[in-house]
Amino acid sequence: MARATQLTDLESLIQENPTINYIPPSSPDYTNARMVYNASRTDNPLAIVQPQSHSDVCVLIKYAKRKSLPFTLRSGGHNLEGRAVVENALLIDLRALTGVTIASDRKSATIQGGTLQGEVGNTLWNAGLGTPIGLIPSVGYVGWAVYGGYGPFSAHWGLGADQIIGATVVNPDGEVIHADDALLEGIRGAGGLYGVILELVVKVYSISKVGPGYPDLILSNWEPNTKVLKLLAGPIIFDPTDIHKTFVQYNAEYRKLEAEDIPAELTLQQTIFNGPRGRAFAIRFVWGGDDLEEGQYWSRKIAALGPVMVNAIVPTTIPEILANTGAHVPPRVYGSALTHNVRLISSETAEAIGRGIAKLPNNPGTMMSIHQLRGKSTKSQVASVFEARDPHFMLEILGFSNEASMQSEAEAWAAGVAEDVLRASPGNVLPTGYISLYNSHFQANSSEEYLEKTYGSRIEVLKILKSRFDPENVFGLTVPTLNTLK
Repeated sequence: MARATQLTDLESLIQENPTINYIPPSSPDYTNARMVYNASRTDNPLAIVQPQSHSDVCVLIKYAKRKSLPFTLRSGGHNLEGRAVVENALLIDLRALTGVTIASDRKSATIQGGTLQGEVGNTLWNAGLGTPIGLIPSVGYVGWAVYGGYGPFSAHWGLGADQIIGATVVNPDGEVIHADDALLEGIRGAGGLYGVILELVVKVYSISKVGPGYPDLILSNWEPNTKVLKLLAGPIIFDPTDIHKTFVQYNAEYRKLEAEDIPAELTLQQTIFNGPRGRAFAIRFVWGGDDLEEGQYWSRKIAALGPVMVNAIVPTTIPEILANTGAHVPPRVYGSALTHNVRLISSETAEAIGRGIAKLPNNPGTMMSIHQLRGKSTKSQVASVFEARDPHFMLEILGFSNEASMQSEAEAWAAGVAEDVLRASPGNVLPTGYISLYNSHFQANSSEEYLEKTYGSRIEVLKILKSRFDPENVFGLTVPTLNTLK
């Protein structure tokens, strides 16, 4: 169908359904509406439609299927490959569908498909509740959760995907359905592969302020017995004079510390970034435990692993953590992300990363972050297609720039680090990677290899679910793009 005819037909659909906001290429709002976090994605959608209700979404999916019209879905727009926009595909923008509704028993919450992390964290905190979230407030919650969901509370609560206990979905026929157990298994790891996720139902945990001046958390349905958790968080920034040496030294000492059985209440995220004085190496420390003194003990233990320049760990709140993180995230970047899952930061792996971060381009968009999967996240409490459950470190190698002119330098740096890590210790690299960061263009030679690297042994489950819920591949452009499952 010619583009002009497609647009004419769309305009007729909108006239019959005026609640859907319609942004054609001729609209002055089009350029801004099509922009996603990765600004190097320059594809131009056929048009952009913004449904205002569940029924609007149903109308759009029925129309797209009837017309064999390819479409993509957008929630937060933070997919690091920018795959929410595809040339000449209709972009269905879900950002008007936001909100968090708390169940009467306060053990779960329903989160709409376009809701951002910041709204989830702030709304639940203000209601005396919490749930695992990531640290960047502008990221779409649903996209973060359904593809795994590493975060500061994953060691003791589990991954974001592990919290999902229900979902409302628009299927390929444009019908609203409630996900059964089989579909939930696919959603927990493969996201919107089978339909539009209108809302998720997730487990939440009670929060109460019981200590003077301290934001304390009571997690009544985390363990059989109620636990009071006192929240400490902040960065430990090490002296970057010799950042290679400091990084290697920290990880060598951390490997020794792990023998002491680091508690699940503690999450440590290594970050390398460009600060006001140049390259910086920091630990993002989050403690949520019933013993504040134990948290402070661990803050001292971690600070002793390197030459400290700044230690800013303080009692805090989830909204404060989100606000502080969000203030340092560029609103838009150019480039690509790469990743590896490694069993441990061995001496060989640390040396490879250290060599890379010593060459970090001087750009605020270029950085590296290291998450550790351990504790409760290593064993899913629910059926899930998320494969990577062996204890590991997930490397975010972010070859981004805040300027288009520096994109090539940033991408070349990221590719070099990823290659060096693999070359230095190939046996330390796990066979599966994190789909939200695994770059299908740079890290896989074929769609089959991409599937193997992101889903491993769970591929057969994905195939069965695809044949049952979307046999005609109506959702062929969703993340992940799994046309081979058709």
